[in-house]
Amino acid sequence: MPIPEVKEKWAGGIVEVQIGATSAEGGTRTSVVKVGGHKGLPFLPFESAGGNKPVIAAHILDIVPDEWHPLLKEPYKSVYNDVGRWAKFCVEELKVEMIALTLSGCHPDTGNRDADYAASVVTKLKEAVGVPLIVWGTGVVEKDNAVMPKVSSALRGERVLLGAATQHNYKTLCAVAQADGHCLISEAPLDINIGKQVNILLSDMEFPLNRIVMFQATGALGYGFEYTYSIQERQRLAGLGGDKLMGIPMLATGGDEAWKAKEAKAPQSEFPQWGSESVRGPLWEITTAVGMLLSGVDILLMRHPDAIKTVQKYIARLWQ
Repeated sequence: MPIPEVKEKWAGGIVEVQIGATSAEGGTRTSVVKVGGHKGLPFLPFESAGGNKPVIAAHILDIVPDEWHPLLKEPYKSVYNDVGRWAKFCVEELKVEMIALTLSGCHPDTGNRDADYAASVVTKLKEAVGVPLIVWGTGVVEKDNAVMPKVSSALRGERVLLGAATQHNYKTLCAVAQADGHCLISEAPLDINIGKQVNILLSDMEFPLNRIVMFQATGALGYGFEYTYSIQERQRLAGLGGDKLMGIPMLATGGDEAWKAKEAKAPQSEFPQWGSESVRGPLWEITTAVGMLLSGVDILLMRHPDAIKTVQKYIARLWQ
């Protein structure tokens, strides 16, 4: 007797968010990215054919990444001293669909550069590539309140994904994103209730849900990844179950987190049984990224070229 086909039916769904605006939409992007729109769990097309495939954003900095591991810096050594060239390399050579820039040079501990500097950097980035952009502040409330309004204004009309709005720092970012037509990252510290609360706060300011992407402070494989996965999965299940404030696409910073792990970067001379770090480092990022994809993440911020290329193939294969 044949086994009956079982299909899960969901009451809700994930809202579709568009990042980037073409000339016809008032921007200058040569492409746009749409994420979300799902009516079922990740990579289960037999349940639901709806939704957009996950995308990878190359995660770069505005300053030379002195603190990065040498294996991570090496592929970018000819371009990392210029944000425009770095972004262009990632688009042309790695074929990424988005560029994510963290304004590390504005952080009080790494340069404390001002808002005019930040505006000039994002303008250079905008002119260098045509893909949609993600621009992340410093994470320091006072500094971001001073810097992000000028960043937002410099990118007006481009429908950039700005980060990050938290429960302590959402009003300024929400106001400038509304004024300049951008999307927002809503950030929570690995807490599903706070994640929903930030969305409520943004919604109360009449910021549309179809311009929000959720971010739970992520952890790499072996460094909180299991808890990260469970939170992301619960968010996706809540959204599919009908909770509109949770039915929102998700973002994860897999590359940044993976290269903090000792197991990714410790020298082989110290741990010969672990094998070469030139293989182990990218593999740690790949494994972290794949796990996040399976939890329902829509946008992956990644760093090492080998990891990016491998996960691109993984997405393409599963999406078929």
